[in-house]
Amino acid sequence: MNKKICVTGATSGFGKAIATSFARQGYDCLITGRREDRLLALANELRDQYGVTIQTLCFDVRNREAVDQAIASLPSDWQSLDVLVNNAGLALGRDPFDQASIEDWETMIDTNIKGVLYVTKAFLEPMKQKKSGHIINIGSTAAKEVYEKGNVYCATKSALDAISQSMRIDLLSYGIKVTTIHPGAAETEFSVVRFKGNQNQAAAVYEGYQPLVAEDIAQVVSFCASLPPHVCINDLVMTSTSQANSFYLHKPDIR
Repeated sequence: MNKKICVTGATSGFGKAIATSFARQGYDCLITGRREDRLLALANELRDQYGVTIQTLCFDVRNREAVDQAIASLPSDWQSLDVLVNNAGLALGRDPFDQASIEDWETMIDTNIKGVLYVTKAFLEPMKQKKSGHIINIGSTAAKEVYEKGNVYCATKSALDAISQSMRIDLLSYGIKVTTIHPGAAETEFSVVRFKGNQNQAAAVYEGYQPLVAEDIAQVVSFCASLPPHVCINDLVMTSTSQANSFYLHKPDIR
């Protein structure tokens, strides 16, 4: 029987690359997201290319009732995961605290914090019963250093970091691994979403250096999940070679 993984936010970026990587390794994949057309297209692509079983669930992680209902609707074998990747997350706006949108703040809090709590809680009991499983939370370097105009986005990722540490402690007796991976600048739809569709503003974030791409994060997630049962990477920060942390970025191509 193939191992099973759930990847939230699988319709683009990190999530899509992670699901593709695990399907390539022979995992059956449960992929979730809000855009059903993209979910179904990815599901068909992974089935055709890798011959694995793909299950889709279309819901918004911010909606607790929708999360619970969707996961409860799964056959029992799909509720028992080997790996859960909490990838769904976003940044909205990059504004000074006094000018930022409260609606943007609430969306980030509801997605980046509450969404992780809702999805993890819904899948947790079978992992506890079998005393195994691996929860991988996708964080950010924003969890490690607060930067100008990052305010609530940085706060949500700092909260996720603390929640992950708490999970690791509280689930220790059940043999459940908890890993948090904190990527730095990565060229995906992230900045397009953050700048609300402004392609030029999003592209400027990655000018003059080689950022991470989604496949880089997928490779690290796969590595963390491939380690022996007695080995757990708790916390991992990854950046491109041009980036040291949230503050220091070398752009040699810009004169």
